[in-house]
Amino acid sequence: MDRVLYLLACAAPPVQHLDRPVRDAGARGWDVCVGLTPTAAEWTADQHAEWEELTGHPLRVRPRLPGAPSDGWPPATVTVLAPATLNTVNAIALGLTPTWVAANACEAIGKQRPLVVMPCVNSAYATHPQFARSVETLRAAGAPVLLGKDGFVPNEPGQGRPEEYPWHLALDAADEAL
Repeated sequence: MDRVLYLLACAAPPVQHLDRPVRDAGARGWDVCVGLTPTAAEWTADQHAEWEELTGHPLRVRPRLPGAPSDGWPPATVTVLAPATLNTVNAIALGLTPTWVAANACEAIGKQRPLVVMPCVNSAYATHPQFARSVETLRAAGAPVLLGKDGFVPNEPGQGRPEEYPWHLALDAADEAL
């Protein structure tokens, strides 16, 4: 069975270290495809060529135009959305598709394809009432949301440690989703 991992990332500081989970997932036997929100793509533009070389697939940020040829991404076995921002977590819980990343995550839920979500939000965002509702909605839809003691633990605003983001937990959950 092919193990295809869509690694979708939002504009949170750990995205600058996306090469780590790309390499780890490849070592675990995953064929990795990377998708980014537009802001995450801006933040990491100098790394895109490296990631495309590591994965062997073009990076995705926007949907293809109708009728445009396929870019060769194989169908996903599992989708990991990490780091997931407050905006994107809320968007996919509400079924909104403002970015290609959010649209792909919504589609994974609709197709009942495994979706793992690991937020990266500060403690102020994490206490917003909509965030709690969104996390519960995603969990009820069957998507593990790795938050708290078994996932990402929010930091105080301005106290983030992006180099310590627990990518391995998201990849463990992807392995378990099979």
